[in-house]
Amino acid sequence: MAPVLEPIQPAALHDRAMDNIRFIRETMERASAFTAVPGWGQVAVGVTAFVAAYLAVHEATARRWLFVWLAEAVIACLIAGWTLDRKARATDTPLLSGPARKVAFSLSPPLIVGALLTAVLFKARVTSVIPGVWLLLYGTGVVTGGMFSVSVVPLMGICFMVLGAIALFVSPPWANWLLAAGFGGLHIIFGIIIARKYGG
Repeated sequence: MAPVLEPIQPAALHDRAMDNIRFIRETMERASAFTAVPGWGQVAVGVTAFVAAYLAVHEATARRWLFVWLAEAVIACLIAGWTLDRKARATDTPLLSGPARKVAFSLSPPLIVGALLTAVLFKARVTSVIPGVWLLLYGTGVVTGGMFSVSVVPLMGICFMVLGAIALFVSPPWANWLLAAGFGGLHIIFGIIIARKYGG
């Protein structure tokens, strides 16, 4: 006698609906842009970069010049992180959302490469190219990360890359002011644009 097979129960309507909602939510999250870029935070970073450029150009040694700019990088990261968190909370944007992760993963590799090259170039006493390397790699990270953010961000990255290319071929004092133009001027200009167009 053949065994009696239990009829296959169709998935409950509720379970199928929840699966569909989850799929739609994940699809929308993947397709959406990360809009919690803090415009006013970028303006603040730009202001501190101008201060750093002024202090750095008056330093007598390459080591002290580098120390000023590295201190500025730490200050800029703290400002950016704090203002990013504030805007994300204000706009109810999760910092671990799909677009936010894509921005972070796209921006991080060029910054890590920049840090490693800085150590190597400083050890080799080839400090004159460090400003160009910083601007080029930061611009690269902003372009790639900006592809998952608001439309003006990749344009800012391209501007950084142009300044970086110029900085590779000018004398060190001029390269320092190109750092000011990039990390100071571009952050302020695009920060204001982002703040006015996308809020905060």
